[in-house]
Amino acid sequence: MTVLSTQDEGKVLIDIEAEEIGIVTEVDPKEQVAFVDPDPSVANSVIQGLGFGDAGGDDIEVPADSVATVTDTELRVARDL
Repeated sequence: MTVLSTQDEGKVLIDIEAEEIGIVTEVDPKEQVAFVDPDPSVANSVIQGLGFGDAGGDDIEVPADSVATVTDTELRVARDL
């Protein structure tokens, strides 16, 4: 099972077809949920990349059990969300 942490904030979420879904804006490590902005602006992408963003109302909730792999720059899901 993948374990999510706040260090995953700012990473790109990639789907099973290698398409970018969005940017991880916030991670709730206790609930093991990543919040992903599906349409970030350039400014938001930079802010998220620096680890200073927060989840927004339109963010997608991605549970850790949907994440197959985590690298230094991305999270990849194992199935369609």
